[in-house]
Amino acid sequence: MTDGPTFAAEIGRRIRELRRARGISLSELAHRASVGKATLSALESGTRNPTVETLYAITAQLDVPLAAVLADPGARAAETVHGEAVSAELLETFDDRDHITELYRLRIRPGRRQVSPAHPEGVTEHLTVFAGTARVGPLDAPVVIPPGAHASWRSDVPHLYMTETGEEVHAALLIRHPRA
Repeated sequence: MTDGPTFAAEIGRRIRELRRARGISLSELAHRASVGKATLSALESGTRNPTVETLYAITAQLDVPLAAVLADPGARAAETVHGEAVSAELLETFDDRDHITELYRLRIRPGRRQVSPAHPEGVTEHLTVFAGTARVGPLDAPVVIPPGAHASWRSDVPHLYMTETGEEVHAALLIRHPRA
């Protein structure tokens, strides 16, 4: 156990800083992200653990990659965030002239379905499956990815994550955000 702030408190601090830097009120961000004002307030104060779905909804409205709230610039996140079906651990962020690329270790739990909200325009996701079989991609056209295979899709629309079989999926996920 560390003496420093909790992971949830650090995420909350980063959300608050990004929101304030953009001149957006807590109420306005909650409305834009379709998140309750009390939920957003609790996240910012670090008293509520965020789900990956909620973080994606918030970061999309702040026009930043998920990594912007998971880790300080230049740092690696040692924690995992969880959603309804997905657990994601940020491994690395790559920042070049044209894109910010996030690399995650991803697990998709069987028997659950997760819909991620649309990311900002032009964001793409690239999933490589190592074990299990995944059904992922835009809600209107998901694809099945068996072990050893790869797929890419535009993620600026709501998109799906689930297993195709009863087996947990282990994968690597790259999310590429174009520079504004």
